Amino acid sequence: MTVTELRKKLIRKINESENNEILEEMYLMIANEEIETGIYLLSNDQKRAVEESQAQFKNGQFLTGEAADKKIDEWLGK
Repeated sequence: MTVTELRKKLIRKINESENNEILEEMYLMIANEEIETGIYLLSNDQKRAVEESQAQFKNGQFLTGEAADKKIDEWLGK
């Protein structure tokens, strides 16, 4: 597929989409291409998720790798 064909398909899909979350992610991906600093821009939802996980970690709400593996084995019935 040529760049022109791909560009046309993307534009068509963007115009058809009503999913704001997907459109925001697509925009951030394209905007990040233009940034040469290597800094990734996070959406508001991503920022909230990071903040929530940091708070959980500070409050001791996390599992070690070994404990997580054990939980996964339990969930999978191993």
